[in-house]
Amino acid sequence: MTEIRSANHLFGEIRARMPAPERLFASLADGRRITYGDVLALSAGYAGALAALGVKPGDRVAVQVEKSIEALMLYLGAVRAGAIFLPLNNAYTPAEIEYFLADSEPALFVCDPAKAESLAPVAAGAGARLETLGTTGDGSLAAKAGAVQPSFIDIARGPDDLAAILYTSGTTGRSKGAMLSHENLASNARVLVKEWRFTGQDVLIHALPIFHTHGLFVATNVVLFAGASMHFRAKFDPAEALALMQDATTLMGVPTFYTRLLDQPGLTREQTARMRLFISGSAPLLAETHRAFEARTGHAILERYGMTETNMNTSNPYVGARIAGTVGFPLPGTQLRITEAETASPLAAGEIGMIEVRGPNVFKGYWRNPEKTAAEFRPDGFFITGDLGKIDDAGYVHILGRGKDLVITGGYNVYPKEIEGEIDALPGIEESAVIGLPHRDFGEGVTAIVVAAKGAAIREADILSAIEGRLAKFKLPKRVIVVPELPRNSMGKVQKNVLRETYRDLYSA
Repeated sequence: MTEIRSANHLFGEIRARMPAPERLFASLADGRRITYGDVLALSAGYAGALAALGVKPGDRVAVQVEKSIEALMLYLGAVRAGAIFLPLNNAYTPAEIEYFLADSEPALFVCDPAKAESLAPVAAGAGARLETLGTTGDGSLAAKAGAVQPSFIDIARGPDDLAAILYTSGTTGRSKGAMLSHENLASNARVLVKEWRFTGQDVLIHALPIFHTHGLFVATNVVLFAGASMHFRAKFDPAEALALMQDATTLMGVPTFYTRLLDQPGLTREQTARMRLFISGSAPLLAETHRAFEARTGHAILERYGMTETNMNTSNPYVGARIAGTVGFPLPGTQLRITEAETASPLAAGEIGMIEVRGPNVFKGYWRNPEKTAAEFRPDGFFITGDLGKIDDAGYVHILGRGKDLVITGGYNVYPKEIEGEIDALPGIEESAVIGLPHRDFGEGVTAIVVAAKGAAIREADILSAIEGRLAKFKLPKRVIVVPELPRNSMGKVQKNVLRETYRDLYSA
């Protein structure tokens, strides 16, 4: 292949790192094999289709489709066309989509063919052209991309030009669009390839959604920057993932992946012998899951810490102790500090405070929201993550919850993670979530929502008596509620806002 240099910052680096065109990029469940040559041709088709539809550099391309290799090629095509890619959770309703389109004002909105009728008025209301893209190469945009010549002169984009906007989960108030530049994405991919030792010989099991930073940017960009390959699957199936481990080297997942794998009798050292790395993120991994997985497989899961606005910030080491309950050390180039939230004064090792980060991975601000952007950045450029944490004496970062999850009861600060750790360690407990609920006497009442392990019978009184001597009295839950499961979002994070709404009147009687 003749080397073609690209003035497009992100795709130019992807192109420069590509192996020979015949090398495998992705194997699909339907038997298709996508080579790196196919990546260039398919993404060029989508880039050309976008340009033919009038998408200009800097225009937003909003996308709500099911996971497919075509959707991944659309992402790359949008980058090559100089557009700003805006993926949306495929579970969002038309009413929710209406907000995102009104806020982002995309030139083009791409949806699943089955949803076109219900979403056409929404797109029209936002002044966006509507095209469709299915999971088998069907849809109007796929047809247009297929009719375009498989070559495209990449649109020049610099390091600070926007490559994507990802909307935050919006657990409090309206979701905000995090603006991610070409260099935000490229710098993080470079660092992760090096820190996690990815090479062209790696084969990733990719079963994450691609509307989220984890599956779209971390997993995909790392594979592309390493010239590696992947088993690309629409969703996670534990039995299938276990079988694929015979022909894979790495897995990126959320904690749910690992709890489901632990339910598989075939999860053994022999079955995972070819694997070199298991990575977990997007939600906290229980220490019990970490220990159980290592006992069964001999592999210590590598937990890391990232967020929509920053991609990855920290990682447990590839070589060295991967300590359960921690997210490791700041990645090279990323600075992390713990501060007193109100004064921004730095705190000493072991003290709990607000996590702040600064580095090339940190986003450019919130889309059309300068006031919120200014409020979330310190004058010296550190981003206030909203996460509470600490750094221990060995330098490992511990995440103790979201700042908004802090419970203030009777004037005392209570960190839910501390109580959850005590409850989760009890026999018969699968997991717990501690929240604060309105309380007439204390302001907020500490409340534990608990899931029992399979076959276990647990009682509120037993839990309270078991932890009574281990926590200060003001930290003890005033109530323990046993539920079948905790509500989670699409990436496995427990939705404490849902729990707070569900039980808000618990203490009002």
